[in-house]
Amino acid sequence: MVIKVWGSRGSIPVCGPEYLRYGGDTTCLEIVTKSGDTFIVDAGTGIRRLGNQFMVDQRYTYHFLITHGHWDHLMGWPFFKPLYLDDVTIRVHRCPFPKKFVENMVSKVMTPPNFPIRPSELRAKIVYEDGNPTRFEVGSLAVEPIPLSHPNMGSGYKFIEDGKSFVFLTDNELGFIHPGGLPMDDYIEFAYGADLLFHDAEYTPEEYESKVLWGHSSYTETIDLAIQAGVKRLGLFHLNAERTDDDVDQIVKQCNTIISAEGHSLECFAVAADMVFEL
Repeated sequence: MVIKVWGSRGSIPVCGPEYLRYGGDTTCLEIVTKSGDTFIVDAGTGIRRLGNQFMVDQRYTYHFLITHGHWDHLMGWPFFKPLYLDDVTIRVHRCPFPKKFVENMVSKVMTPPNFPIRPSELRAKIVYEDGNPTRFEVGSLAVEPIPLSHPNMGSGYKFIEDGKSFVFLTDNELGFIHPGGLPMDDYIEFAYGADLLFHDAEYTPEEYESKVLWGHSSYTETIDLAIQAGVKRLGLFHLNAERTDDDVDQIVKQCNTIISAEGHSLECFAVAADMVFEL
């Protein structure tokens, strides 16, 4: 699978010269499988640029997954240009959410007075797919969901293809178990041996002391999870909107100092827009 990052910022998009290297768009990932299927994960503001690229590439069929319904993960949806084309098909996977939970999350973004175009006026064919709540497969890719520890709940995902695995756990608070969330050991087990892990690392340990219950982790907790899970590469995700490029670099430096002091070979970096990973 090939994973491309279209946005890794948390809470709200940002712009300015201090955000050029890591980007300012909120969460959106693209995953292309060996079987030729395209997955979109979340519709943060990064989905606008992704849609523009789809138009250039003339790609018109996609699968869509959502982690949760908070605004920064959905605000780009109305600006995804393929929605306004007749020949586009988007297969939205409901799992692991119940009934029409996903439909309601997506449609509310464009429900008056939030946006001038109504969901019923979209020209793309949007198909809502049911599936196994613990695992489902599309072509060569297997997808396994896991509940996130986050206010109002959500879902993380493991993507598996040809024995390689990518685990995506954004908006996940390791220091507190929210309703529907899981304890740290369950996330360690879920990510165990992953080739690539993106995990929420919104806060420094000092910041987290006043942000308990907000639904995000400190980078020290994230490192602890990655080391215990024995993952090969760790990408710090959901970058704080107030965090400049230089600030992010300092956090990565601190993370690698901790990893080195503990005698581990874990590769740690901050996830930036336009990064591409091949597994």
